[in-house]
Amino acid sequence: MRDTEYQALDGLALADLLARREVGAEDLMACAIRLARERAPALNALCYERYEESLAVARAWRQAGTFRAIPFLLKDSGLAHTRFPSSLGSRLLNDTAYPRNATLADRFEAAGLIAFARTTVPEFCMAPTTEARRNGGPTRNPWDLSRSSGGSSGGAAAAVAAGIVPLAHGSDGGGSIRIPAAACGVYGLKVSRGRVPMGPFRGEGWGGLATDGVLSRSVRDTAAALDAIAAPEPGAPYAAPAAPASYLKLLAEPSRKRRIVVWRSAWHGVPVAPECIAAVERAAELCRALGHEVVDGAPPDIDYEAFVLAHANVLAGNIVVSVDTRLGLTGQPVRDDDLEPVLRQGYDYGKGLSAAHYIASVNRFHAIGRILDSYMEGYDAILSPSLTQLPLKLGELSTAGGTFLDFRRKVASYGTFAAAFNASGQPAASLPLVWTDAGLPVGVQVVGRYGREDVVLALSAELETAQPWAGRIAVPRTA
Repeated sequence: MRDTEYQALDGLALADLLARREVGAEDLMACAIRLARERAPALNALCYERYEESLAVARAWRQAGTFRAIPFLLKDSGLAHTRFPSSLGSRLLNDTAYPRNATLADRFEAAGLIAFARTTVPEFCMAPTTEARRNGGPTRNPWDLSRSSGGSSGGAAAAVAAGIVPLAHGSDGGGSIRIPAAACGVYGLKVSRGRVPMGPFRGEGWGGLATDGVLSRSVRDTAAALDAIAAPEPGAPYAAPAAPASYLKLLAEPSRKRRIVVWRSAWHGVPVAPECIAAVERAAELCRALGHEVVDGAPPDIDYEAFVLAHANVLAGNIVVSVDTRLGLTGQPVRDDDLEPVLRQGYDYGKGLSAAHYIASVNRFHAIGRILDSYMEGYDAILSPSLTQLPLKLGELSTAGGTFLDFRRKVASYGTFAAAFNASGQPAASLPLVWTDAGLPVGVQVVGRYGREDVVLALSAELETAQPWAGRIAVPRTA
């Protein structure tokens, strides 16, 4: 198979070729690896590459699952896999090995997704831009190498946008799938809390904020992946409402009229770039043309500053647990160069937090969830910008200096529309519907009620048909 053919097809189309014996698993893996070698260095998007080993795995692979045997990438987020160590973007945690796979990693493989590398992340996955020192430099946006690919699934979004793989693993604890999806012009869905398993090594991430999923170039690939990975797990602390028999099959059903509210303003008066507002206006026009009822609205009143502090407190507590666990294994004290400055300051800040701070923060998340759930009683979906600004220039949101809380406040003014839906547990997706004249993607977010990925996916698929984006592949030219 020629590389141009490979990158023009989504995962399900490649799986169809496999099913018809028109291409083999090793052929597809060879395409992905060639493209990775050609494009990933300029982007700095991959780590823990296992190219030759993965070619051998593909050669011996017995086709199974929806995707049968297509190349895939795992985020360097600590999702356990025996073939791939992990670092979480941190020199302190570099080369962490695992004795067994996570439940989700096994489900990816059962679906026919063959990993051949991990994708880069910011340190501890705690930034909306991927510029970890551990990775030797920033991960660049394939549409403009002077800009960030987003974070924390920045390497995944860049790799998908560049055509290296049709879909890749991502995770989202405050916008970490949707922010890079918006920055790189791909589709990214954060699922409802409890929809995708997090075991067997943990039951939740970041006080229930975090969940796993994929980034893709087509809505149907995300729907098919969700069919494969979304099922209850024994002992899980959360359970999302029952899923339909197949999200993918639902996309083929006749569309239903939805009531959609449009947000143009952000919490706490955070300014929103005109390009981001224009993108939402365009999405609203498309929804009206599709026959949906579209009304103007605004975010419900929440204490956004208190939420940002609660989010920061939970993240800081998680830094302490990650660092102290590692130090307990090595028997060494934390050193100045173990962590990037902002993360080191977050570690020190987290050491001063109490159990009462943590409980109050989680209670804040739950309160926001109730407010947003009540707000959604009158609507099927929300349309909002994915980001408040165009993709950031590299270095614009740096972890090289300043306090942890100041950094988190800056983060909260960029991904303002994202993290509250981690608190509420609602499904939310970023769609690459609009592009600037300069060729930058501008994401639009679609949010559904808790447990209603079917609505988010169906509306996403309608918008994808109305204004297709699948043909856009970024080819980075220079570093």
